[in-house]
Amino acid sequence: MSETEAAENKPPISAYIRTLNEERMIAEVVRAALSLAREVILVDSGSTDRTIELAEAAGAVVHKREWHGNGGQKRIGEELATYDWVLDLDADEVITPEFTEEVKQLFRKGEPERDVYNTPLVNVPAVGKPWHGYGQAVRHKLYNKQKIRIPDHEAWDQFKIPVGMRVGKLKKPILHYAFDGSELLIQKLNKNSSTRARVLKPKPLPWLALRIIFGLPVYFGKRYFVNGLWRGGLYGFAFSLMSGFGRWLRDVKMYERIMKAKGKTLYTKPPTEE
Repeated sequence: MSETEAAENKPPISAYIRTLNEERMIAEVVRAALSLAREVILVDSGSTDRTIELAEAAGAVVHKREWHGNGGQKRIGEELATYDWVLDLDADEVITPEFTEEVKQLFRKGEPERDVYNTPLVNVPAVGKPWHGYGQAVRHKLYNKQKIRIPDHEAWDQFKIPVGMRVGKLKKPILHYAFDGSELLIQKLNKNSSTRARVLKPKPLPWLALRIIFGLPVYFGKRYFVNGLWRGGLYGFAFSLMSGFGRWLRDVKMYERIMKAKGKTLYTKPPTEE
């Protein structure tokens, strides 16, 4: 079977991925995506590791673009996509054979009934088995870009569903290999908290103070108890604490931003010796 024939046997879907030094998982992500999508597009913002080399070898088409923000970079992926139906993947998200088959079924009789589909993400921790049935997020990964678009925003990269839009629901998950250890997780949390503290609208100082004083156990509790990560054993506890800390860190950095804007010096350099 030729490449053209193989592509025609797949649904008319383009997968797009943002990358910056993502050699850890990118080859697996691209190969899995190509089991479903007719094309995989990488929007790379300056990788200096083997990301581009590995992605191209796995079958992706790489486009180099300057960074336009979390949402803006995905917008570029949408615009580069050949097909109206797109699959939004991060560079650590691997679609499963079950997910591929479920999506193919949507297109068996032509255009899917809905314009966007909820997609469960199963976290794969650095220690232990995947967290099936708990601690997972639901994202809108598969959608028609003619009907809805990712917001062109520096921090946010998920859209809000317009009133009246009918949303489908996929049952089979995408596996999310978000980190291979606590060091990488803390790096990601630190980066995300800095971005959101910088670009989001500042919260009132009294409310922010309450969040700084009391927020950490609340953020931890939401992840550990509400999201069910108590089922993940000792590592579920550790992950909940690190995740809660990342959320709390955003509040602290936003406080620093507000105080600096008010002229409240947080750090004074020592006088230069003459």
